[in-house]
Amino acid sequence: MRGVLILSCLALVGGCSAARQVGAGLGDAATQPLVDLNVRRDQIPTVLLQAQANPYDRRNLNQCTTIGAEVARLDEALGPDRDEPPAPNSPTLNERAQEAIAEAMLDAIRDAATDFIPYRSWVRRLTGAQARSKTVQDAVEAGRLRRAFLKGLGMRANCAPPASPAWFRPTGRSQS
Repeated sequence: MRGVLILSCLALVGGCSAARQVGAGLGDAATQPLVDLNVRRDQIPTVLLQAQANPYDRRNLNQCTTIGAEVARLDEALGPDRDEPPAPNSPTLNERAQEAIAEAMLDAIRDAATDFIPYRSWVRRLTGAQARSKTVQDAVEAGRLRRAFLKGLGMRANCAPPASPAWFRPTGRSQS
């Protein structure tokens, strides 16, 4: 608990940005025991479930626009791909430090909220929370795999980004 107090003071010194970030994530951190008890379950986006079912599905992917649309759906669910350039207004060193402080505070709050659950790993196994977590991780991995596959198809079809990696420049005519 002393660590939470110290981190709270650091966040106040660090600035309002860290305090806002902690405020936004406080609900998730405090309700972590509900996740451990498998009472609260976040929905897996449909696009990730589809990717999990068949990551190499090529149906309706004969045009660059359809490949790009599918990549955009995956980007929405997964966040930007590793090949995407950093945003032009990337965070300053001070902003990154504030984000790190806020994350440390949320981790401390999450740890404090879950500390009262005895034998937490067993509780997660018995309630099915561990299996659910693995299912979510598998869906995310399948989504990343599908996005990479789609971008490979886009390169092969000579498509411009986002239907191919951000660094790829098509030559000649593409399959629109």
